[in-house]
Amino acid sequence: MFQRASTRRRGAAFFAAFAVIALALAPAVAEARAGGRSSSGSRGSQTYSAPPATRTAPGTASQFQRTETPRPAPGVAQPAARPPVAAGAQGGFFSRNPLMAGLMGGLLGAGLFGLLSGSGLFGGLAGFAGFLGLLLQIALIAGLVFLVMRLVRGNRQPAMAGGPQGMAREMHGAAGPRPMGGVGGGRGSVPAIRPIEIGAADFDTFGQRLVEVQDAWSRQDLATLRRISTPEMERYFAQDLEDLKARGWTNVARDVQLEAGDLSQAWAEPDGQEYATVAMRFSMVEVTTDAQGRVVEGHPTERETATELWTFTRRPGTQWVLSAIQQTG
Repeated sequence: MFQRASTRRRGAAFFAAFAVIALALAPAVAEARAGGRSSSGSRGSQTYSAPPATRTAPGTASQFQRTETPRPAPGVAQPAARPPVAAGAQGGFFSRNPLMAGLMGGLLGAGLFGLLSGSGLFGGLAGFAGFLGLLLQIALIAGLVFLVMRLVRGNRQPAMAGGPQGMAREMHGAAGPRPMGGVGGGRGSVPAIRPIEIGAADFDTFGQRLVEVQDAWSRQDLATLRRISTPEMERYFAQDLEDLKARGWTNVARDVQLEAGDLSQAWAEPDGQEYATVAMRFSMVEVTTDAQGRVVEGHPTERETATELWTFTRRPGTQWVLSAIQQTG
């Protein structure tokens, strides 16, 4: 009896020790990827505001587990994005097309003038045949105006360009770049954040940074990570690499390909610092091995897919650098 009790105690102690080891190692396995598979970094004044969902990342972004941005004091308002204007609040057809409003106004004015002068409602237009002729002219003019407006609006869209590793066309979205606005004005209001436009060259840079970060991480190249990321993100990368090194593990990602991406937010802070948050779905071959070369996580040949929100920042006239990585819900 005492022997069976002793055996049970030894078994319980063994499982308890195994659980402790598993709990100690599990976070390290889950955080082997560049960025720690957690939400790290800063998004300026929007750090504690969730970025809008996109087609690539329709879910919510997780809050930052690691950030050096101080949390605002309770009751202090933060610059926020302007809510989208509803379709009904944009005005009717004539308010959006003043030229057509002027033509129809002239037509009605001519009819009323004929009515008041005793010539009939459209007598001033040389009878009903003249009225039909005028309608035909108006239709032709309206068609030409509509064609010109479509051509002008089409030329305003940024040129579509493929980025590194297959930049997806979704980066621009159906309606082109989506800037993010701010609120402000009035006594006691917070400084406004102004919208900025993101073009094809910017999206190319974002896709290039994705590949560069994964490559530098795999080579444990802190000099490159320092060049293409903020000092805060570089410190997180350095700490994560040290944690892997302490366990004798190595994480390598190769053949990184951007599958799809689109813009979530793009804005400039009151001090001029610019930010852009981009949702990116990418695939790669990623594997984590221990000191003996045994696979701890991932697969040396099979691809895996991830969707993350990456935020980039720059001063006007400088290159974009990585400012934050957020996981999607």
